[in-house]
Amino acid sequence: MDGGMGQWVTAAGALALVLGLLWLVARLARRGGLAVAGPRRMRVVEVTPIDSRRRAVILRVDGREALVVTGGPQDSFLGWL
Repeated sequence: MDGGMGQWVTAAGALALVLGLLWLVARLARRGGLAVAGPRRMRVVEVTPIDSRRRAVILRVDGREALVVTGGPQDSFLGWL
């Protein structure tokens, strides 16, 4: 039993080390200008609950706002505002 637990601890430590290195490389790439993000074309402006399942969402896309309803049997694009 003790050997099995040691393997889990070793695997968890190795995973934590790899994730930490990936985080560090990503951070250095952003600082060095290698991972420059372009301007965002879409963002969520506001979310309002309609009922327990559905939400009305206002999205800004390329400077225009759109109304979308999500969470029902299918999502619906209602139109541009």
